Amino acid sequence: MAVGKPGDSIPVEQVTPGLARLKLAMANVYFVGRPGGAWVLVDTCTPGHAARIRSAAEQRFGGARPSVILLTHGHWDHAGSALELANIWDVPIYAHRLERPFLTGRDQYPPRDPTVGGATALLCRFFPRVAANLGARLKDLPADGEVPGLPEWRWYHTPGHAPGHVVFFQPDESVLLAGDACATMDLDSAIGLLTQAPRISRPPAPFTFDWDQAHHSVELLADLRPQVLATGHGEPMRGREVAEGLAQLARDFPRPGHGRYADEAARTDESGVTYLPAAPDDRLPKIAAAAGLSALALGILAVAAARRRSEN
Repeated sequence: MAVGKPGDSIPVEQVTPGLARLKLAMANVYFVGRPGGAWVLVDTCTPGHAARIRSAAEQRFGGARPSVILLTHGHWDHAGSALELANIWDVPIYAHRLERPFLTGRDQYPPRDPTVGGATALLCRFFPRVAANLGARLKDLPADGEVPGLPEWRWYHTPGHAPGHVVFFQPDESVLLAGDACATMDLDSAIGLLTQAPRISRPPAPFTFDWDQAHHSVELLADLRPQVLATGHGEPMRGREVAEGLAQLARDFPRPGHGRYADEAARTDESGVTYLPAAPDDRLPKIAAAAGLSALALGILAVAAARRRSEN
């Protein structure tokens, strides 16, 4: 259901009475709270979306600002507009303490892995690798699992895709905001990216640095048995297929057969990255460069031949 005035170009989809989604090009943004009451923002997509998110929030909540901004993790497609929005609204930003080195400019996440295979891995070569610096706006989530601004919710640590990745769960209504602990579309398939057909799938592969932890995190999600699943990438899903899909993903978790982190994880702590496996040979850029040089050489030869013909 779209919320807003006729003609609005920023459709806000109501997932449940207390949860709405703004679908942006790279990732989903969620508004938690009912119109007329207190609310929080979960994730903020890439940089440059602050005005769009703010307009969508005004459609749903009028002029009310959120009590806090919550981040499932600090990757650029989830934390990119967080600081600008926090400054506009004058609110804190909460994330897990293990995300702090990557959200204060102290360190960068383990490098993405374009050799892991799949459509997103191919595209990730063109994504910028940027580190956010949220400064004094950044606060650590409470250690007891309470969620600031959402007293009826709980957060759970779900690492693997990011060191301090968390999910947010409302047990009374069985609603799970899963970030990138899983996806509800097939990010490994070009067809899946184009159609965005609902399918509970593994986390975005080229940005997942510890596959053992990622598997354990999906097992935790399955144990929660949610009835509504809203993720960073893909359409929200509801009903019995959610619990069944998570259980199947946990049971038959598709760990990659090759790639930088397939056999050995990167290691991190509160200071940032402490160990990286060796990077495998990425032949695609070399192949592309060779193809480009070959095309350039053929073009030069064609031009030279054309000139010789015109001179004769």
